[in-house]
Amino acid sequence: MPKSKVRKKDDSNPAVDRRTPVKAKAVGPSHPIYVAVMLGLMIIGLLWLVVNYIAGDKIGFMSDLGGWNFAVGFAFMIVGLLMTMRWR
Repeated sequence: MPKSKVRKKDDSNPAVDRRTPVKAKAVGPSHPIYVAVMLGLMIIGLLWLVVNYIAGDKIGFMSDLGGWNFAVGFAFMIVGLLMTMRWR
């Protein structure tokens, strides 16, 4: 069986990086008010759902909303959770 030829690497031309380096903008930590609003929205959503379960039929505007109370409570929590993605 004949032996295969071994290819030699040509190291005379190094690979050229054609990408232009981009400097990332230095971004500091989030403002404490941002964190307070983020956590506040999540807690308000949770409290909305808890109050709906406990006394939703006794509160006028909550009983008028009916099943939409779940949408309101979860909307507050989802907005708070979406804010966590921009939290630094």
